[in-house]
Amino acid sequence: MRKHTNAITFVLAVLKYAFLILMAAISLGPLLWAFISSFKSYAEINSSALSFPSVLRFKNYADAFKYAPIGEFFLNSIIIVCSSIILTLFCVCPCAYVVSRFKFKAGAIIVFFISVALLLPAQALSQPLFTLLNALSIFDTKRGLIFVYSAFGIPITFFIMASYYRTIPKEMEEAAYIDGAGFFRTFGSMVLPLAKPGIMTAAILQFINTWNEFYFALILTSGKTARTIPIALNYYLGTFANNYAALFAAVMMTVLPTIVVFIIAQDQVTESLTAGAVKG
Repeated sequence: MRKHTNAITFVLAVLKYAFLILMAAISLGPLLWAFISSFKSYAEINSSALSFPSVLRFKNYADAFKYAPIGEFFLNSIIIVCSSIILTLFCVCPCAYVVSRFKFKAGAIIVFFISVALLLPAQALSQPLFTLLNALSIFDTKRGLIFVYSAFGIPITFFIMASYYRTIPKEMEEAAYIDGAGFFRTFGSMVLPLAKPGIMTAAILQFINTWNEFYFALILTSGKTARTIPIALNYYLGTFANNYAALFAAVMMTVLPTIVVFIIAQDQVTESLTAGAVKG
């Protein structure tokens, strides 16, 4: 009986690790393929997509800057992404705290409308956003994209912060009120510092979603002044010629910041998500 149980345990362990290896291959395979291809020549890419480069061609990364304004678009992305993160957190952190801590009739309505916002497809909002930004004279501007990205970041940020606020014991806030601290002082001096892991998680997810966003960056801009780094990838694909070597180099430069940011802050993201889940 014990041998039979050990055999089943062994088989389940093998299946578990095989599944994990398969998921890792599916996730990392395209990234590794693009990384290897970024050092190959155009002829090598066309002759065999899975082969290794005969010589490492770092010139592809230099060529990537020649065919597209990557530097300008990269700076635009940094400004737009950082501004949208700050604006989203500034608006959502107090709102999520009030909804999660206090019981009032409008609280359920707020949660309902924020939940509905998660179900709205981006394509359904294209025309209204285009009309609104034109009416406000902020079409093809960084401000327009900042407002759009901040609005789309509200639902996820709200639920992350609301979940994390619930992990903070209410007794700590009650003690602060007893000591004479008001609502704003308690929230700013005690609650926000304790909620740093949740804030970091929301900021990182907002960074990843906004940095990689392509659809609105394309339809809500028309020139180079506000376009972000994902739009630069279009410059390498033409009607009569495609520069795949420079394209793969540009892809790696585009995705690298999100990978680095997530690796650096993955511990805080995991802590925040698991803390909210356990408390809930």
